Amino acid sequence: MIKKEYFLFLFSLLCLFSSCGEKAAYRIEGKLTNLEDETLYAVFESPEKKLVDTVQCKKPGMFEILQTEPGFQTLTLFYHKKQSWITIYLEPKANISLSGDAFYPQLIQVKGSRINDKLTDFKKGIAALLREQVTLENQVDKADDDAAIKGESDALGKLRNVNYMIEEQVYAYIKKNPKEEASAILIRNYFADADDPRKMDELLAVLDPKLNDFYVVEDLKQLSEKAQRTVVGAIAPEFKIKDIEGNVLTRDSFANRFLLMAFTAPWCDICQSEEILLNEISKKYTGDKLDLLMIILEEDIEGAKNFVKRDSLRWNLVADNEGEATSMIELYNVSALPRCFLIDRERKIVLKTENGLEIKQKLEALID
Repeated sequence: MIKKEYFLFLFSLLCLFSSCGEKAAYRIEGKLTNLEDETLYAVFESPEKKLVDTVQCKKPGMFEILQTEPGFQTLTLFYHKKQSWITIYLEPKANISLSGDAFYPQLIQVKGSRINDKLTDFKKGIAALLREQVTLENQVDKADDDAAIKGESDALGKLRNVNYMIEEQVYAYIKKNPKEEASAILIRNYFADADDPRKMDELLAVLDPKLNDFYVVEDLKQLSEKAQRTVVGAIAPEFKIKDIEGNVLTRDSFANRFLLMAFTAPWCDICQSEEILLNEISKKYTGDKLDLLMIILEEDIEGAKNFVKRDSLRWNLVADNEGEATSMIELYNVSALPRCFLIDRERKIVLKTENGLEIKQKLEALID
């Protein structure tokens, strides 16, 4: 009788563990060499939700992630003090495994779903280039002063060449595999440019129309539409904002004059007026030819004033005390600071740059 009860108890335990396993929507196992972290950070994401969790390694480099909540599309795993990460594409009930050298995130093999398998196979084919890319990036990152930068110029040139060769391989893969979701992901990883969507649009046109409902393709098309608003040659988006004095400014406030719009921030060292030659430009062109509008990512109005108080510029200054700067950054699709737009008298964007010399040369060509 006791023996029978023992087996019944054992059977019920097995059923319990089996049912627990079935409840896991996603299971990810990792075996990574050179992984020094004991704790990893897992970010599950979908358009509707995000879940952040910590993962403890059982042994050095070994971990398991069980996620019971369904409906996620990707998992990003952060490690090495959050300086390195791996993106994993999720499929319900798929058992996913990670293996490889933690020092080379791009070369980590992710297996267990169609997208992961395709991307891993592609990376295997260009493994030598990816390994060289990481090595060169580490060399360039160590350049922390002018002398070191000069010493690393050779490494920087080699890195540009390796990046170009990798992009050529990616381009060829996408052309050859237009029906694969992995191709859309490679477009996002290598050609998604918020400022110049031409290459991205070219490759999106190559993809099979059946991928139009794939969430990555939808995101890329939205990014392209957003980028098209502020490409050179487009009509500058209309706006209505208040400057730090409470005056309402619109595009018509600068009618019949060129408008130089500069997006900056106090914490951005290269955003200073002298760095992008705005003082020199302001002195050369009078108000009847050129207006200056600075959008500064600073909530404190006094802080914004202090940022430009040493300048002799005729600034129309917009701060972010009421979210004005943030809304303009979104409207003009600003992805990096500083960013300057030169808009002509017909409201057309004729230049988008962070280079003061380019602004100066363009104004000389248009006004002088």
